[in-house]
Amino acid sequence: MVPSTRSLSYLLALPALAFLPLLVSALPHPRTASSPATLKLAVRINSYGIKNIAAADRARIQARQAGGSSSISVTNDVMLYTADIGVGNPATYYTVLVDTGSSNTWIGANKAYEKTATSQETGNTFCVAYGSGNVVGEEYTDTVTLNSDLVIDNQSIGVAFEYSGTNGLNGILGLGPVDLTQGTVSNTDKVATVTDNLYKQGTINSEVLGVFFAPASSDDSSGELTFGGYDASKITGDVSYVPITSTSPASGYWGIDQSISYGDTLILDETAGIVDTGTTLIYIASDAFDKYQSATGGTFDEATDLLKISSDQYDQLSSLYFTIGGVTYELTPNAQIWPRSLNTAIGGTTDGIYLVVSSTGSSSGSGDDFTNGYCFLERFYSVFDTTNSQVGFATTEYTYATTN
Repeated sequence: MVPSTRSLSYLLALPALAFLPLLVSALPHPRTASSPATLKLAVRINSYGIKNIAAADRARIQARQAGGSSSISVTNDVMLYTADIGVGNPATYYTVLVDTGSSNTWIGANKAYEKTATSQETGNTFCVAYGSGNVVGEEYTDTVTLNSDLVIDNQSIGVAFEYSGTNGLNGILGLGPVDLTQGTVSNTDKVATVTDNLYKQGTINSEVLGVFFAPASSDDSSGELTFGGYDASKITGDVSYVPITSTSPASGYWGIDQSISYGDTLILDETAGIVDTGTTLIYIASDAFDKYQSATGGTFDEATDLLKISSDQYDQLSSLYFTIGGVTYELTPNAQIWPRSLNTAIGGTTDGIYLVVSSTGSSSGSGDDFTNGYCFLERFYSVFDTTNSQVGFATTEYTYATTN
């Protein structure tokens, strides 16, 4: 089969200043068979980031809108979220990018695949074309260990022999919808994801992924993935769900319908877009962005490619309200600005105030009119529910925090 084309700008290509293990709180009840289990994440903090975050993210969005893309990276241009996974028995551990925007799991970059008795070569090849270059290799099935509670037998993995831009990491843990694997492995229609197989093998009783991030500027920044449910200790209210949108191309991802208001002013009518851990900022259609810029008084800053506001304008900033499935989520003024402690990582000045809302570069009506990226998800817990084809959100202790 012809591999599907995928866009992954700056795939793992960012140098790291630090590698910080993230603490993960205990689940609200002891784990039993088929109950949710949590995977620890780690974060790499880049020494300089990519100052054109908006341009890099926007290129991925526009490729997706054009219909030639079915994968984007979990890469945050200032932070990379990674996990150490074991492959084989006995397991060899690989540090991989955690990616909710793609679905193939592959290793072999910068660390050779160690075959064991559980390694089975299928004879198939895999190829995923990213914006930064192709990843090409052979398909194997093997035992994959996420942690002691999350062990997968006969998981399809790609073993790369051609790759680029990985900057020391060893591959990707694909956590997106299974349809994104179509055409990536020869002689195969779709490849079961790790979440698919955890469910099929009875390790989890629902095909659900809970995602928690804390703001990068918080005192105790932390992150976790919960398989089979969500971590109730991380939320401060109920999880509210909305069905996956029926509008293409957003429907091929974790796509939802939402509207957005700035204060009392509607700036984006209900439309389709996606929720993605791999996009740094919050993106809205250009016509909505123009209204937002006018309302905030922000001016374009060439150094960061973001809107910049004064201290007086920040004091007058209104909240953004995202209405999703009849529930309204408030993004406070503080949540709309880039963490000032990380200004220099994006090429900004230490005392500058930069807005994290940017333009998709195209007007509304594309079927992909917004992306709720990391700057949204660090304020709200997110639940990606394959079993019921829905996405959920809940408030956290950071929803109204003023850490930025």
